[in-house]
Amino acid sequence: MTIAFEEAIDTVLLHEGFDKFTDDKADPGGPTKWGISLRFLQKLGDEDGDGWLDGDLDHDGDVDAEDIRSMTRLYAEDLYRRQFWDRYRYGQLPQSRVRIKIFDLAVNMGPSNAHKVLQRGVRACGHDIADDGILGPITRNLAFACLQETLLAACRSEAAGHYRSLVLRRPAFGKYIAGWLNRAYS
Repeated sequence: MTIAFEEAIDTVLLHEGFDKFTDDKADPGGPTKWGISLRFLQKLGDEDGDGWLDGDLDHDGDVDAEDIRSMTRLYAEDLYRRQFWDRYRYGQLPQSRVRIKIFDLAVNMGPSNAHKVLQRGVRACGHDIADDGILGPITRNLAFACLQETLLAACRSEAAGHYRSLVLRRPAFGKYIAGWLNRAYS
């Protein structure tokens, strides 16, 4: 692991409760451990081509809550590296605190929403950019052009706004708002 990824994954796992298994009926992701939900695990398919669904950790032919329960930290870290860090090249974002923030938000709110948070943060720094959720060269270049502490503060504010809007749309999510805001402002 690179030092940047090691620091980033520690932040994600801290926010996700490390190895705490949860099965909150109000959580649309379903059973969760290391921040990885059953819903996410079921979508993986067989990317490594070994004939098993990648989320079928116990090789019993299905991806279910038992696979979430048996998940190791090493598996979760590898999954986060492949599905988030490497796929979206978060290590190529400016300043470690900005890249860690966007990676952490992508894990929690989904990559597209996290990328929109970054784009809105870039716009708050005075750059004209669409918030299309695509983390491409324009977004990266403009993120580098921002004063990094200002960009980080703007991303924190935008993330908090995203979480508040979720609660407005789905009041049952109100029970998560304190943790979400803690994540947004960390």
